[in-house]
Amino acid sequence: MGPAVAFFLVLASAAAAPLLSATAQDSGNYSAAEPSTVWTNNKDYFNDYRCHGIVLRVAVPNSNSDVYTEAGFYCASSVPPCDEFLFAVSIGNAGTTQTSRSGDQDIATIVDTRQIVWSANRDHPVRENATLEFTADGNLVLRDADGSQVWASNSSGRSVAGMVIKDVGNLVLFDHRNATVWQSFDHPTDTLVLQQSLVEGTRLTSNTSATNSTGNTFYLTVLPHALYAFIQSTPPQSYFIALMGQNKTTDYPTKVTFKNGRLTTPVNSTEPYISSDITFQTSASTQFMRLESDGHLRLYGWSGDRWAGLDDVMKFMLNDCDYPTVCGEYGVCTEGQCGCPVVENHSSSSYFKPVDEQKPNLGCAPITSISCQEIQHHQLLTLPNTSYFDDSHTAVNATSIDDFKQACLKNCSCMAVSFRYNWNAPHGECLWVTKVFSLKSVQPDIGYNSSAYIKVQLSPSNENKTKVQPDPSNENKTKVMLGATLGAVTALVLVVIVVGLYLQRRRKHEEKDEEFDFDQLPGIPTRYSFEKLSECTEGFSKKLGEGGFGSVFEGKLGENKVAVKRLEGARQGKKEFLAEVETIGSIEHINLVRLIGFCVKKSERLLVYEYMSRGSLDRWIYYRNNNAPLDWCTRRRIILGIAKGLCYLHEDCRQKIAHLDIKPQNILLDDNFNAKVADFGLCKLIDRDQSKVVTMMRGTPGYLAPEWLTSRITEKVDVYSFGVVIMEILSGRKNIDNSQPEESVQLINLLREKAQNNQLIDLIDKNSDDMVSHQEEVVQMMKLAIWCLQHDSIQRPSMSIVIKVLEGAISIQTFDANSLMFVQENPSTYSVPSQTSILSGPR
Repeated sequence: MGPAVAFFLVLASAAAAPLLSATAQDSGNYSAAEPSTVWTNNKDYFNDYRCHGIVLRVAVPNSNSDVYTEAGFYCASSVPPCDEFLFAVSIGNAGTTQTSRSGDQDIATIVDTRQIVWSANRDHPVRENATLEFTADGNLVLRDADGSQVWASNSSGRSVAGMVIKDVGNLVLFDHRNATVWQSFDHPTDTLVLQQSLVEGTRLTSNTSATNSTGNTFYLTVLPHALYAFIQSTPPQSYFIALMGQNKTTDYPTKVTFKNGRLTTPVNSTEPYISSDITFQTSASTQFMRLESDGHLRLYGWSGDRWAGLDDVMKFMLNDCDYPTVCGEYGVCTEGQCGCPVVENHSSSSYFKPVDEQKPNLGCAPITSISCQEIQHHQLLTLPNTSYFDDSHTAVNATSIDDFKQACLKNCSCMAVSFRYNWNAPHGECLWVTKVFSLKSVQPDIGYNSSAYIKVQLSPSNENKTKVQPDPSNENKTKVMLGATLGAVTALVLVVIVVGLYLQRRRKHEEKDEEFDFDQLPGIPTRYSFEKLSECTEGFSKKLGEGGFGSVFEGKLGENKVAVKRLEGARQGKKEFLAEVETIGSIEHINLVRLIGFCVKKSERLLVYEYMSRGSLDRWIYYRNNNAPLDWCTRRRIILGIAKGLCYLHEDCRQKIAHLDIKPQNILLDDNFNAKVADFGLCKLIDRDQSKVVTMMRGTPGYLAPEWLTSRITEKVDVYSFGVVIMEILSGRKNIDNSQPEESVQLINLLREKAQNNQLIDLIDKNSDDMVSHQEEVVQMMKLAIWCLQHDSIQRPSMSIVIKVLEGAISIQTFDANSLMFVQENPSTYSVPSQTSILSGPR
């Protein structure tokens, strides 16, 4: 973002009085706030024409300059009046005096030079009267004016004693031993400040623009042996690689640290830094590094009264034409100038046009949009002496490009092919591109060839250009053949028409009962056409997963990714479809996957969900994708998120909603591993005055509560399933795992045995050292699972009680392990038919 605009409620200064007082403790170069404090973003306490609403100001002079570090509510827009705010950390000075010359006079101007270096809610700005609460149990919670939670540090129950803002720009929650419990340094946004590290698995994500704080398509991340910059697509495309950490000798995650004048990678915490650094020239004592909205990684330094751009960190490897969006989509960069693709023997205007004639850097667009329904009219146009920025993903080695081009033409998701051939190498290299960003003109070189092949949709006029004109001598033969076949064709057409009318009438009669009026459903989400969803999913070509009720595909509506669930078999999925549309369409909660829209066209049933980037929980706890083990804090946050989603369904809706299919496959995770409950195809509505409902058995084997045998159930069946999921999360294994020894196949039976022998520690996921180091807390969580798994549903806690336990408000009730149901060796005795969804909901 540009210079920050903000005003604050002061913690450690006499300049203003806090709305709710906080204890200020002077501790060297920072000030601390204690728990049980609330700050409100309220303009009544401040008077400024630019912006209103402040929460917290801890103004700390930087030890190396007169730059101040602050935390508070900042205006998310540079245009007044301000109505959206970020809770953020800035470095700079709100009252810097800058002098300019006008004629013979020097004019002094007060300039706000503060720059945001971290924000908690960049994608979800809050409004006036939003609150920041430092809870008694040590959690930092940001809520909007309507009370909805926007962000939280998830540090409750970890003995948090206070909160500080360090002079380097790090917001820290610490315990009674002054050890860090949570810090903003571990959750970077688009900026690195001095001493901050980017750790393997985390990323910097650029802002959309200088005035829009939401995350953009560029991100910088650390992989085991290199620092990478990507632009988001499917798959992500790399445009910058710097080898860092290739000499490391430990299994610790690689991290890149921003030191004065360099990005560097330590081998480990005790050994000296290795030589594979990125160094840059700077004399500024206060610096920050930002991944900009154009993909550049720029270094800024304080030059006495302002921030100055010092260096482009990537310039030692990249020139202007090497950035993915330098000339927009489909634009070709030639020595810094942008233009549309020029095709051999054709006018470029036949296929592409500039997005804006006056701004060629905005890129080009195909004149005829590519349609997956007309794949037979696709063609690859040759752009000689043209290269593509991403050369990190070599799709295939090929001595000939022709076979690869044909494969691209047969797959609608392929938008272009890049081919490089080096005469000194045995093979050429082909790259398959699913989204075309900027291309680059290259000079021909001896022994080296680079070409691009761009897919276009041929319009009728373009197709005619490639057709061979008929030979006049053959016209008479053609007329004779047409005359001879005309009678037969006419008779055949009449037969087809009669049969078609009969089948159409019969089909309408059969479908009369199948169609129903969706527009009458209350609170209905957006209804999309089948053609729109087919286009946004590129002909349903990017499958994310599949289950008993259908498949899930990745799509894009506008600039937003979505997950489109296509139900298979209208008769099979009709009830489930209605349940999901009616149920999720009328509720909204941060821990429930949001239903964006739906489609119904004859037998077609489709649901459009928000896209969850990290997929389902099972892929993270069963270690099927070679994922790194989740730490204890993340697993605990996931469990709390599931509990909050279920609590909302059971206790905060007009009718109680029993989900009836809680399992890891139906728990989805976003970028920050926040959990959301998905897939309401089996849900059951329960009136408030009903104690139990009778329903046919439904769910997934291994997660079914014992009362399913009677078919009389309550929402407590979800509590039982939740208990099973807790144990899977804590143990890192499936509930029913036939790869285990016979006595360990059933996780709940194993839990029963270990609880009886006071050996619950044995069940902790041994793949995670962090889980083992928190074994006492993990064992307490297992005791909560035992409470949820009680054979008698009345003994199980409600989900609101579970949340209070997780937040430390009440203690866990203990039960004899014998109160857990012993699971039969053949779980099918209380399971459901195989069509029950195994992998459902968006991915």
